[in-house]
Amino acid sequence: MIRTLLAAQRTELLPRRAMCSGVQLRVCPGRCLYDEPLRLQVSGLSPGQHVTLRTELTDEGGELFSSLGRYRAGSSRELELSRSPALEGGSFTGIEPEGPLWALKPRDPLRRLLKRNVQSPFQLRFSLHQEPSGTLLASAAQERGFMGEGVTRLLVREGRVRGSLFLPPGSGPFPAVIDLYGTGGGLMEHRASLLGSHGYMTLALAFFDFDDLPNNLGGLSLNYFQEAVEFLRHHPKTNKQEIGIIGLSKGAELAMIMASFLPGIKAVVGISGCSANTFVPFPCDGFELPSLEFNADKLKFTEAGEVDLSETLDDPTDPAFQECLIPVERSFAAFLLLSGLDDKNWPSDLYNKQLAARLTEHEKDVESYYYPGAGHLLEPPYFPLCKSSYHKLLGMPMLWGGELRAHAKAQEDAWKKIHGFFSRHLKGSRTEHSRL
Repeated sequence: MIRTLLAAQRTELLPRRAMCSGVQLRVCPGRCLYDEPLRLQVSGLSPGQHVTLRTELTDEGGELFSSLGRYRAGSSRELELSRSPALEGGSFTGIEPEGPLWALKPRDPLRRLLKRNVQSPFQLRFSLHQEPSGTLLASAAQERGFMGEGVTRLLVREGRVRGSLFLPPGSGPFPAVIDLYGTGGGLMEHRASLLGSHGYMTLALAFFDFDDLPNNLGGLSLNYFQEAVEFLRHHPKTNKQEIGIIGLSKGAELAMIMASFLPGIKAVVGISGCSANTFVPFPCDGFELPSLEFNADKLKFTEAGEVDLSETLDDPTDPAFQECLIPVERSFAAFLLLSGLDDKNWPSDLYNKQLAARLTEHEKDVESYYYPGAGHLLEPPYFPLCKSSYHKLLGMPMLWGGELRAHAKAQEDAWKKIHGFFSRHLKGSRTEHSRL
């Protein structure tokens, strides 16, 4: 009797093994930059077969990010993410070729996906499973990197300037960009390295809590940023000594200040910034730019304990705080302003509208875009939404905002606009970057 049952079980397994061996999961290319589209195909399925695509990424700290897509094979026995809609019950629905990437979620809900060592790629793992049994049908892997072929990274310790410089391959000269992040401090290189891979000589500039720099925002001054601008302007591979700046959050605010007071800045991208100086007074050449005050009584907390700072700053349009406004009308640069309408850090859309109105009033070159459902942390495309994370400077969980799909689409569009803007103003091209 036992032999009969074992024989029957072996007979049942044969078709399943044959089905597994015939399924192929292809991810193309095997290596690419993180901001490149995902091309994934499955063949060898049965018509109408229900499967689950699992995507996994382990960050440098060992945190697992994963997403799940549920699909049904058509009569062609194939799935192609650019044509096959994801079904309900997964991390995303509809025709979303890059959904497996931007829908990645960490086990720890306060974990933000960052890349500390941009000289090594992220390893993406894809596995296809039969529903509902969970049987593994096929698997594939892909490396998504940040430094394209021939790009070099140089650690910068020039005078007081601290950061890293990404040089595209070739003899140059190259359009040059300074990249600034926010109040998290340290050195953030993932966006700068991608810009370097797209032909921009990019300086990822640290301004506190890195190397021998001050460990808080109180050490900021215009002189430091002027030194960084002069370093990049006079680099032998800089094109025309004209540079661009891209900044997020406090970095956007600093970019506006630099463009207002320093020469040689041709183009500025401000992402989720403020129209006034914030948090600490900012020493300039012979005077000090006051800062908006922080009102702790206006702090709000979610049920999960995340802090919402969106109403804690004084209103920069209040006449009492006019001296805190960044005088962008002094600048000769062109401006691109980007913000999400679900920004929970501060109302960056209102701040950008104030900036755009003043720039327009003074007949300056400005473009501004506002994204419904996007949060504060607008990153390069396919980075997963970070709705909240632990903020080192504040010492508590911080709410950033954003809705999954809307935020992902905003990041894709913003990245194209950033490349188009820098291409026009730093490269002299009227078309967007060819790889985007």
